[in-house]
Amino acid sequence: MTTPAVARHAISAQLTRCGPAGFPAISSGTASHETFNCLVRPFFGRDSMGAMTAVFVHGVPETPAVWRGLLAALDRPDTVALSLPGFDSARPAGFGATMDEYAAWLAAQLERLGDPVDLVGHDWGGGFVVRVVSTRPELVRSWVTDAAGIGDVEFEWHDFQQLAAPAQERAGVFQMFGTPEEPALDLASHLNRTMADCILDLYRSAVDVGKQWGPDFTAIPAPGLVIIPGEEPFMSAASSARAAARAGARTAALDGLGHWWMLQDPARAAAVLREFWATLA
Repeated sequence: MTTPAVARHAISAQLTRCGPAGFPAISSGTASHETFNCLVRPFFGRDSMGAMTAVFVHGVPETPAVWRGLLAALDRPDTVALSLPGFDSARPAGFGATMDEYAAWLAAQLERLGDPVDLVGHDWGGGFVVRVVSTRPELVRSWVTDAAGIGDVEFEWHDFQQLAAPAQERAGVFQMFGTPEEPALDLASHLNRTMADCILDLYRSAVDVGKQWGPDFTAIPAPGLVIIPGEEPFMSAASSARAAARAGARTAALDGLGHWWMLQDPARAAAVLREFWATLA
């Protein structure tokens, strides 16, 4: 789905290329970090061994750094971690930061890759995965999300709001939900006014996301995996399971892990992804 704002403004992808050595340091605002803008050429769809590119999409209030430990544990030859506009990058002029604009932005980045990808999303990144595979399934070989509940027509929002809290306090909240101390501090440190404004605009656009996106999230032709952490405080397991069933996706229960499962146990998260990808033809 393309909105007028996306049609008017060219939004370049901000990507981090990751190889077997692991995921480089990522942050915003300093020249020493290895995040860079690039136009993705079609041959990036596969690596030199013929492997499919895996694309990772973070959530809120996050940056691609949320994937660092998982990608190091995964040690996959060709991975791309996207940075949502306004999060680890500037907010493009005219970009309304609505749920439909972010979903259209993601579809545009996948189009640039040329070949179908293995798409993985967390939190709102997982919500955008839900929308893209519903409307543009030809862009993916497979998909993974921990936010399938967004595609449930009965979905209801949680009350978690911490945007105005100091960084140390926000970090404490992340730790309360199982995030280790260092990643929690990193998560908390990235929130700035641009990101906060984008998050608020995103949520304002998504009051009825289940009713708007849910009907299309059914019988998805590409193989899918819905991750359901056992200690997830923000997404109902029942809602995720219902949505997975309607989409025709498998489920993976991560008992003992919470919302930031990829930070809590990167090795286990990598094993779940490898096991799923091994089933693909």
